[in-house]
Amino acid sequence: MKKGIIDRFEGRFAVVEIEGQFKNIERGNLPPHAKEGDVILMDGKRIKIDSEETKKRSSSIKKLMDGLFK
Repeated sequence: MKKGIIDRFEGRFAVVEIEGQFKNIERGNLPPHAKEGDVILMDGKRIKIDSEETKKRSSSIKKLMDGLFK
């Protein structure tokens, strides 16, 4: 199972970072509530959001940002 991070949306595509490379995935192939910053798991044609990993990543980024702006 591959892991990726939704970087941004461009038209009908999501730009997803997978192992340091960027790949366009059609928005319609993602879960309807997917958003920028979500960690996704891809198993063939199935794609799901890893909510726990997304929360951990978001928390880690927030801590880094808080440290920069103190």
